[in-house]
Amino acid sequence: MTKSNSGNEMWGGRFASGPDAIMEEINASIDFDRKLYAQDISGSKAHASMLAQQGIISSEDATQIASGLDTILSEIEAGEFKFSRALEDIHMNIEARLRELIGDAAGRLHTARSRNDQVALDFRMWVRATLTGISLSLDAIIAALLQKAEHHADTVMPGFTHLQSAQPVTFGHHCLAYVEMFARDKSRVEDAIARSDECPLGAAALAGTGFPIDREMTAKALGFSGPTRNSLDSVSDRDFALDLLSSASICGGHLSRLAEEIVIWSTPQFGFVTLSDKFSTGSSIMPQKKNPDAAELVRAKSGRINGSLIGLLTVLKGLPLAYSKDMQEDKEAVFDAASALEVSLAAMTGMISDMTVNTDAMKAAAGSGFSTATDLADWLVREAGLPFRDAHHVTGRAVALAEQEGKQLDELSLEQLQGIHDAINASVYDVLSVEASVSSRTSFGGTAPENVRKQVAYWKERTNKG
Repeated sequence: MTKSNSGNEMWGGRFASGPDAIMEEINASIDFDRKLYAQDISGSKAHASMLAQQGIISSEDATQIASGLDTILSEIEAGEFKFSRALEDIHMNIEARLRELIGDAAGRLHTARSRNDQVALDFRMWVRATLTGISLSLDAIIAALLQKAEHHADTVMPGFTHLQSAQPVTFGHHCLAYVEMFARDKSRVEDAIARSDECPLGAAALAGTGFPIDREMTAKALGFSGPTRNSLDSVSDRDFALDLLSSASICGGHLSRLAEEIVIWSTPQFGFVTLSDKFSTGSSIMPQKKNPDAAELVRAKSGRINGSLIGLLTVLKGLPLAYSKDMQEDKEAVFDAASALEVSLAAMTGMISDMTVNTDAMKAAAGSGFSTATDLADWLVREAGLPFRDAHHVTGRAVALAEQEGKQLDELSLEQLQGIHDAINASVYDVLSVEASVSSRTSFGGTAPENVRKQVAYWKERTNKG
């Protein structure tokens, strides 16, 4: 028998020579898809067991295959496995080692499957497990925010629009805004997990197989609800990867917004929060500096995640059915984005848990910028019967006077306020303090401390964190 001079015998007899260095460089994926080793081995063990059950291979061969795969798993986890770029990918590396361990029985493992359905399975399993981990990380950041919200239900701070002081809110209410965002992120992740819950193994190259395989058996063995229903879609679908990336991009955006606020809040000009030394760094030249580097890196990593999403969308957008080698470019972006999101969630959870909230600074800033002006306008509507637009105009005159006098609204005298509109009386001062302002916002979803406590209780019950 003539032996192929190819560096990869698994290409078979079709090729007279092996790839040159450039082809090997662009073609090999083992440098990154080795991450899928556990999924590849699990899938192969399930496939071999099914082949034996269906009488396609002998039970003796299946036993040898399972034993050999267990040995390979131990070698990889112990760092003793030698990966070869000449063998292209994780599938061929494992199969080549299996042949060294058990001989010809290894060649029967690939019966009724292709690398196309094999990689679709491995990648789908990895994405599903990663999404589950992200969901748990979202639980952790939600719990940290709930703890801060409960502790600071009464802590007043300025609420902003256009980064200008708008109306007073409570810091607890502000934290709960992010609870809502991250809870929606968790919902998207859970939806993505549900959509990935079908097993592509058995679709083979693209058309299925003539062997009497049992796809329900392999799906159940690998923890899926059932097999995919179309062999073409099974090997060409990467929606599950896009689901992870799109969910990660949205979540990364929420993390970036919170990181931006922490960066602003931690400046001496704001002084709303102080980050612990665990999440800060110093300056190489300015000894007084305490930089919020962790928050800045979280803010930056959202850009990497977005880039991964756009990259994979672009790779997949024009591919005809079924499999194309372009799909080899799907993994590195997903691996990188998942890693970036996981470390960002962990860092932000740590920052929230450890940071000190400077309540006095928040309260002092809460009354700046005439933040209770809307409360005056509302009082004029309720108590004086003015149409809101008229009340808005009267309040604007009061703000102008306060600005001219260098005072806050509640520092204007009753005489000054009545000089603007004679319907104003002393009870107006009950609404002009920041505490009175936030306490009055009792509409559902409003910032009143009693609302904050109710929402904390709701989310604790919903997330089983109470």
